[in-house]
Amino acid sequence: MSDRPSSFDYEALLACGRGEMYGHGNAQLPAPPMLMMDRITLITKDGGAFNKGYIEAELDITPEQWFFACHFLGDPVMPGCLGLDAMWQLVGFFLGWSGHPGRGRALGVGDVKFTGQVTPAIKKVTYKIDMKRVMAGKLIMGIGDGSVYADDKLIYSASGLRVGLFDAKDLV
Repeated sequence: MSDRPSSFDYEALLACGRGEMYGHGNAQLPAPPMLMMDRITLITKDGGAFNKGYIEAELDITPEQWFFACHFLGDPVMPGCLGLDAMWQLVGFFLGWSGHPGRGRALGVGDVKFTGQVTPAIKKVTYKIDMKRVMAGKLIMGIGDGSVYADDKLIYSASGLRVGLFDAKDLV
């Protein structure tokens, strides 16, 4: 894995969303507007709190982002579920980056805490994922703990983020 990049710009994330990064039928990120990051600033196969891998990504916030127009009228805030989805996106990306085949699907989360919010006044959201475990037998599954920061202030945390990779025939 030493030949794999340790960071990805927006164009690379879009290529992943088109299925061009890991091959047809393998891990993909969603396309905009559901792509919840602008760049992955660091991804490592070890490191992190459990020395099983680490991912850090960022999303630049502007008042024009689509979710502010509808959530909520007169009280714009990024839905917490989008931050949670971003963390699942990153766990799935880690599995593809690690060389595992299959299409990613979120499988669950243990515990989620929201202690802040993303408003149009925020400039940058940072996601941090500490991988806890990667199972690569009949089932391919990544488990990680994640944090979301708004302008460097912790606003969400999630433990036990689970993402699996599946063959397309198994998703019918």
